[in-house]
Amino acid sequence: MAFNEPVLLKRIDPDPARRKLHWYDDYVATGGYAALRKALEMTADAIIKTTIDSGLRGRGGAGFSAGQKWSFIPKEKKGPHYLAVNADESEPGTFKDRYLIDYDPHQMLEGIAIAAIATQCDVAYIYIRGEYHRQAKVLERAIKEAYDHKIFGPQGIFGSRHKLECYLHRGAGAYICGEETGLLESLEGKRGWPRNKPPFPAIAGAFAKPTVINNVETLCCVPHIIGRDNGPEWFKSMGTKSSPGPKLYGMSGHVKKPGVYEDELGITLDYAINKLSGGMKGGAYKAAICGGISMGVLGPDQLDIKLDFDDVRFRGGCLGLGTAGMIVMNEHTDMVLALRNCVRFYAHESCGQCTPCREGSGWMLKILNRIVDGYGRAKDLDLLLELEKTMGIMPGTTICGLADGTSWATRTFINKFYDEFAARCPDVPEVGTVHGAAPTAQATVPTVPLTINRGRRNVVTPMGFNTR
Repeated sequence: MAFNEPVLLKRIDPDPARRKLHWYDDYVATGGYAALRKALEMTADAIIKTTIDSGLRGRGGAGFSAGQKWSFIPKEKKGPHYLAVNADESEPGTFKDRYLIDYDPHQMLEGIAIAAIATQCDVAYIYIRGEYHRQAKVLERAIKEAYDHKIFGPQGIFGSRHKLECYLHRGAGAYICGEETGLLESLEGKRGWPRNKPPFPAIAGAFAKPTVINNVETLCCVPHIIGRDNGPEWFKSMGTKSSPGPKLYGMSGHVKKPGVYEDELGITLDYAINKLSGGMKGGAYKAAICGGISMGVLGPDQLDIKLDFDDVRFRGGCLGLGTAGMIVMNEHTDMVLALRNCVRFYAHESCGQCTPCREGSGWMLKILNRIVDGYGRAKDLDLLLELEKTMGIMPGTTICGLADGTSWATRTFINKFYDEFAARCPDVPEVGTVHGAAPTAQATVPTVPLTINRGRRNVVTPMGFNTR
């Protein structure tokens, strides 16, 4: 069967006027915590196998198998195990997790409890973005309800031998703490600097103990898989073969009905824009950031791209689907200004630990500022495309993927909207122009010829999605 009814949003009314927050009693009345009771009768290995068989992939950006991640936790327990829930959600254009917490927090708490049983977890930490003030209060109350109803606490989950404590930890507004090891450092009270790997969190995570880190939406999927007798088959009936299940799409930008929508993985970009969010506003479609700005941008001829973990990457020329936080842009959008805005964000949010990211993002911003101010040069485009190839995990020059986000945004914006950038980068100084002064009315502005090297050295595909 294809996707025909809401799964993750089944309790959340699409009409804002009728939407309400579901507390414990409402959640239980609509089938909540039944999957947790079933999980208590299963072995940890059985829960992990069921999750692996379902094909559930992480919804936080990387798309790694959730069940396989759980399986990396050592079976022989020599100390406490931890679960860290990544509710930091600082990726620009992403707000799906906030939506789930706003109206159905116990769905995530049930997923936490099931994941804790599977990984022999003793303590769960929900790391929430510092700016999510209301959502933090909602979760505090929901956690208290869970303690009151014997889900968390020393008595064990519903009186079983599985004991689980759960705490809410508020961040301080740093984007870098959305990276899993930066999150762990912050959780331990340190500066949010990502760690070198190995060791990986499954072996030495929070407080140097085995730790599993999952996204809010990922954990919300778990009760729906475990709670059904044919959970894996049901889950795989939606989406594509390599990207099964339902997905939340955060639609924003130049669309008529921005918001969070649920559908299966594998819908096209055209469907997401015109069916889910009501079509374009203010002009025809031009571009879309498909999963947060770190994934890159889809161009005007890519409306047929399937929004799953593979097609966006291999055919779309982006890093991946990411969080499926869509920022849609119409024909009047200045792509040079849009890229400058993205790079400015990364330059500001770089933690400064790795030189290529710290210096490279700042250098890119200076170049783009110069282009925006009217002093772009032909070699600036080559320089930007050279810089983006030298920073990030993929070329092996940084510890975390923040620099990769800078690189993919820069590469895809310039390659897919090259003419706009070339028009702002003359190949010779303008006639009658003095540095620091506006060009004269008679000045001619020769532009970069289209035969210029477009940063495609050692690139197999036209869009350059794999220049490493």
